Amino acid sequence: MGDIVNLRLVRKRKARAAEEEKAEKNRRLHGRNKGEKLRERSERLNRDAFLDGHKLEDAGRDRK
Repeated sequence: MGDIVNLRLVRKRKARAAEEEKAEKNRRLHGRNKGEKLRERSERLNRDAFLDGHKLEDAGRDRK
């Protein structure tokens, strides 16, 4: 004779496992520590400042 299985518990275990797998995937994709975030922000600000400093003033204006 087979064992009695509580289907509600099986569904909950399966859902927890799926949620944990999704959380692990998100941690790998989006997880960065504070130093990495600060370094990326600093690099972006430096790049933007460099590009802004090299813009031509007349670019985009119609000449008459």
